[in-house]
Amino acid sequence: MKTQKRQSPRQEAKAERNLYQAILTLKSVDECRAFFRDLCTPAELQAMSDRWAVVEYLERSLPYREIHKLTGVSVTTITRVARYLGSGNGGYDLASRRLAGNKNANGAGR
Repeated sequence: MKTQKRQSPRQEAKAERNLYQAILTLKSVDECRAFFRDLCTPAELQAMSDRWAVVEYLERSLPYREIHKLTGVSVTTITRVARYLGSGNGGYDLASRRLAGNKNANGAGR
């Protein structure tokens, strides 16, 4: 997190919205990969990938310790993902359902 505020909350909200708009312009996994590799540090990408990997295991109701063994992700992070999966903004669930729908339409399971 930034230690000094240089933008107003309104400016920060606009910058965030602009980021999401930029992401929505991307048309393939390769384009997304290039964009996120430019945007994020390797550690940030790894953290996001780890959290996303946890979602599938939580949806399969695996115990947290088992998820930790399979992924190496800390139990604290698994707990945080579970909390947001259950009562966050709905983003994990929406993306997961859409991916499952796409895979089912293409004849493959998640």
